[in-house]
Amino acid sequence: MNTLLFDIETSGIDFETLDEAQKEYLMRPAEKEATDEARAAKQAEIIQQLNLWAPTSRVIAIGMLNVDTGKGKVVYQADDFEEWTSDDGLVEFGSGTEEDVLGEFWDVVKRYQRLVTFNGRMFDCPFLMLRSAILGVRPSRNLMGNRYSKDMVDLLEQLSFYGASRKFNLDFYCRTFGIESPKAGGISGLDMNQLFAEGRHKEIAQYCLGDCRATTELYKKWRDTLSFDEPGGRE
Repeated sequence: MNTLLFDIETSGIDFETLDEAQKEYLMRPAEKEATDEARAAKQAEIIQQLNLWAPTSRVIAIGMLNVDTGKGKVVYQADDFEEWTSDDGLVEFGSGTEEDVLGEFWDVVKRYQRLVTFNGRMFDCPFLMLRSAILGVRPSRNLMGNRYSKDMVDLLEQLSFYGASRKFNLDFYCRTFGIESPKAGGISGLDMNQLFAEGRHKEIAQYCLGDCRATTELYKKWRDTLSFDEPGGRE
């Protein structure tokens, strides 16, 4: 079964670009706080979280790797069109508009039988579906189908046995399984807003690739030990 792993990076939009009704709606939780200090802290937290929601954010990079060959592509947003290749020659990088990024993703995923993510069910998949709809980009397949489908593997769900045990973040799982964490370089998803605002698009793309490679190694660990369906596991 040909298998593609993917991961996305997002960046929240400028809060001030929202209209007053949208701002008021988003800030309602802050109004419930008892003090001015608590309200200000809650408002800052809400603004920091804008990159978590498709209506208040944008896709700034998508990494895609063939699990078996290690070959893949990272498409990312940048002001200027760029094309380059990873040092090992396995991964192609290309930039464009957000619509270009999404269009390239949907063109690639339709060629694969199995898709792998980490927390994709709760974040990447619905985000990509809704963000595509907002921009008028037609998805090539439904990423939000049957939760238990063998064609869609969410490693966070698999490693927590669909909520039967505690969930940990990717960094924690990588360290536990002896995999180099993508955060070892000092960058995390929390830095995406700042990196994007500063125009550091290549750094975002490289971080996205690091996420994909670490998640690929985690997938192989799971596949070879805990998967009881083909490929890789025992039936």
